Amino acid sequence: MAKNKLFLPLFLLLFSLSSFGQGALKYLVLLKDKNNSTYQISQPNQFLSARAIARRAKQNIAINTQDLPVNLTYINQIKQTGAKVWYTSRWMNGVVIEATAEQLSKVLSLSFVKGLEGTEPLRNYASILSAARRVSKFAMEDSPAPTGYGLSETQNLMLGVDAMHNQGFQGQNMLIAVFDAGFTGANTIPAFSHLFNNNRVVQTYDFVENNTFVYNYHSHGTNVLSCMASLQTGRMIGTAPQASYALFRTEDDESESILEEVNWLIAAERADSLGVDLINSSLGYTVFEDSNTSHTYQDMNGKTTIAARAAKWAAQRGIICTISAGNEGADAWKYISTPADADSIIAVGAVSSTRNVASFSSRGPSADGRIKPDLSAMGQSVAVLNTAGNATVSSGTSFSSPILCGMVAGLWQALPNKKAQEIIQLLKESASDYSAPNNTIGYGIPNFTIAYLKAQIPLFEGISLAFPNPINDQLKIALSDFSAQKNYSYQVFNMLGNPISQGSIANAITFVDSSSWPAGIYILKLQVDQQTVEHKIIKI
Repeated sequence: MAKNKLFLPLFLLLFSLSSFGQGALKYLVLLKDKNNSTYQISQPNQFLSARAIARRAKQNIAINTQDLPVNLTYINQIKQTGAKVWYTSRWMNGVVIEATAEQLSKVLSLSFVKGLEGTEPLRNYASILSAARRVSKFAMEDSPAPTGYGLSETQNLMLGVDAMHNQGFQGQNMLIAVFDAGFTGANTIPAFSHLFNNNRVVQTYDFVENNTFVYNYHSHGTNVLSCMASLQTGRMIGTAPQASYALFRTEDDESESILEEVNWLIAAERADSLGVDLINSSLGYTVFEDSNTSHTYQDMNGKTTIAARAAKWAAQRGIICTISAGNEGADAWKYISTPADADSIIAVGAVSSTRNVASFSSRGPSADGRIKPDLSAMGQSVAVLNTAGNATVSSGTSFSSPILCGMVAGLWQALPNKKAQEIIQLLKESASDYSAPNNTIGYGIPNFTIAYLKAQIPLFEGISLAFPNPINDQLKIALSDFSAQKNYSYQVFNMLGNPISQGSIANAITFVDSSSWPAGIYILKLQVDQQTVEHKIIKI
């Protein structure tokens, strides 16, 4: 998101100076321990939902002391100093407070307080007087919508979403948290009515204002949500229209401060407790109005910034995070922003309809040399809904991320026994540049069908079957434990059940000419002595 200059009227300026002159600022206070906590790891239902506990159990992820809430006794003693407590952080064992200098001094003198996160307030209020109102980097253009998927057709088909939807995987029973700057009008747009009519907006929260109403302040979250959740045939269909959503406002469009990273952290903890499967964040941070808190490229190492640490902790709890790489590719900064630098998440770059990298898409690598972005999706001239519910065109990694997020939700729905990191690996293996990843589009553009089929490669009797999938002009059958004492043969059938190729296998690797086969799905039947295995393959 870019910045436009905002000038305050004189009377408002004077009022603001008077208000800020009181000196209460926000800080993230870190605590030394969680001793004598009223919460116990053995009773996670005290602080995690049943869905959150089930997500961890399914992926063999243990609940640990980092998951325990902050000690209530410590919170009460901090309140006694006169400081206002806004939020607590389980993962950082910290408390977000608003305090004057005198109150802060009292808080820091408490025996259980470790100190502050950073050396500056979370927000420098003086800088807000010249703060920029941040809007989408690329202006929207009205455009007519074709039939079927409507204006969203190209961006969906690029990822194989049509095949995913045709197989019934549209995000059912998946829960996605969306972090953004506001969702203006989302609760009244017809293309979202299926969500509200079926109670599939399960929670909302504004972490900027500390209330539950999120349908104001900014249209950006509405645009982002439409890439996943919209359902209006002939106009626009998102990649996961049948998923459930939690809508969280973490971004304050009135300013740019490190407080927004803290909001991101608190929202991630809320999402974890709620039991979400995925987080989409079309937000990124580099420099702030208070330059003392700004990041450098060297900070983009996945472990320095608050947001990157929060994203890593979410990933460690079995949540898949899709995060926009950033729109700085053509600017002086050039590189990814945080939390896209985090490890074990999916940083999403942007490509055009011709599958070429968009000039604005932020580049990698991370500061510690990892491939970034991780994957890419269409982000140039993509379909989004505006606050009036009309399908329009916009650009940015803000939109490539949710487009991909919805596909990831459908893939995980199709492969429910896979762990989060296994899904991410399948996506990379399905991507266009998996064999030669780079720091413009990462591992490339993933494909649902390829990822889904790769997960089906069977193993039996120590013999593995491997082949390029999808295939083009040649099918390769590879047997890891080939034995001359066994009899091997294969048959390939089309979807009508008609055999189109067959033969014996005399070597560990057998090549089958598939150049004349029409594009489509086929069944490969491999027989080893009396054992038989079948598997779907796709020809492109």
